[in-house]
Amino acid sequence: MFNRIRKDIQVIFERDPAARSFWEVLLCYPGLHAILFHRLAHYLYKKGLILLPRLVSQFSRFLTGIEIHPGAKIGEGLFIDHGTGVVIGETAEVGNNVTIYQGVTLGGTGKEKGKRHPTVGNNVVISAGAKVLGNIKIGDNVKIGAGSVVLRDVPPNTTVVGIPGKVVVRDGVNIADVEVDSIIDLHHEDLPDPVAEMILCLQRKLGRIETRIEHLEEARK
Repeated sequence: MFNRIRKDIQVIFERDPAARSFWEVLLCYPGLHAILFHRLAHYLYKKGLILLPRLVSQFSRFLTGIEIHPGAKIGEGLFIDHGTGVVIGETAEVGNNVTIYQGVTLGGTGKEKGKRHPTVGNNVVISAGAKVLGNIKIGDNVKIGAGSVVLRDVPPNTTVVGIPGKVVVRDGVNIADVEVDSIIDLHHEDLPDPVAEMILCLQRKLGRIETRIEHLEEARK
């Protein structure tokens, strides 16, 4: 248990430049507190208890502003930065080395039973305010832009932006070509805009059509 807590603290030092000391991280980081409370709640949940793990979860929510259902499966190396408004649903699964910013929702859709929340892969960054909804899969090394709403599966090594979320390739670079353990790309402010790119493509196409029309008119003279 203590080794895992030590690893959780080390993750914060690796990804948050504001972290200064061990005691600061241990006492002042709500994301860390939420993860620790969730581990206790999830342990009780797996024992078949219902009320007690929910009470632990609700106390954690009151203390940290982060709501993680006791049934959610959380991997190692999760970093919840700031964390206010983060919601992780009952059947959500979060892989290893995932970074989640404030206001993120891993939620369900409708009233269906069974698996109804997202499955998030390894080395994923979910930026502030993003909503990932339904029983969908987010591949490894994915980056989800701030404010995006993701409703469909996302393949590995891609970036998603927009409402609804659209898959784009960041700078044409396949993240899988780099050793994934050595990078966790937190530059979620530098994302392409697929709508702007589409408008630019339409402008270029319109320019080619205008040029062709001019050539045809000259040929008729």
